Amino acid sequence: MTATQKTSIKNWAEDDRPREKLLQKGIESLSDAELIAILISSGNKKESAVELAKRILANNKNNLNELAKLTINDLLKYNGIGEAKAISIVAALELGKRRRISDILEKKQIKNSKDVFEIFSQKLGDLPYEEFWAIMLNRANKIKEIKKISSGGISGTVADIKIILKTALIKNASAIIVCHNHPSGNIIPGKDDKELTEKLKIACKYVEITLLDHIIVSDKKYFSFADNKMI
Repeated sequence: MTATQKTSIKNWAEDDRPREKLLQKGIESLSDAELIAILISSGNKKESAVELAKRILANNKNNLNELAKLTINDLLKYNGIGEAKAISIVAALELGKRRRISDILEKKQIKNSKDVFEIFSQKLGDLPYEEFWAIMLNRANKIKEIKKISSGGISGTVADIKIILKTALIKNASAIIVCHNHPSGNIIPGKDDKELTEKLKIACKYVEITLLDHIIVSDKKYFSFADNKMI
């Protein structure tokens, strides 16, 4: 068998084909690498699709959350990954992320800061730049809407208090929780974070809306202004 033939799943031994394995044994029987191999279909002259998928995973700590941080351009650096394959991987990981978020949102009620982290760790934890979001809540702390307020660069994003309040008023929210990420992984609030929180708290009082919390997230941890009695 030539190197070119080796890279195509249809030329592998039947037991090694992840598509056939899925049909015969169920999707739970497939490893992460085998699932990715189905997405990319073929590898390169030296590696099968599964071997290539294993290498990509190994370079990202064998962690799908780390893999989800890769951009299309990052994936294109791997020999055997073209634009179409890179798009397939990014799209599949995004669908997985959205499904997890949908499962969390079925609760629809915010009881503590951990509930907020579970929502936004999926949305923001693996982003290489900052985004600022707001949750609009009713009197029972049930979610009326979750809305992105702004996005920016690695070091920060501008959160306009007027936009936050306008959105809350349109939704007739009784309370709000705001959240943003720190791509650096350092979740300790800076001076700007503290000043924004204080200004937003004061502004909310004028329109009879309660600012319940400001959460700063990374992919694995978070900081709550409310839990730390800073709000």
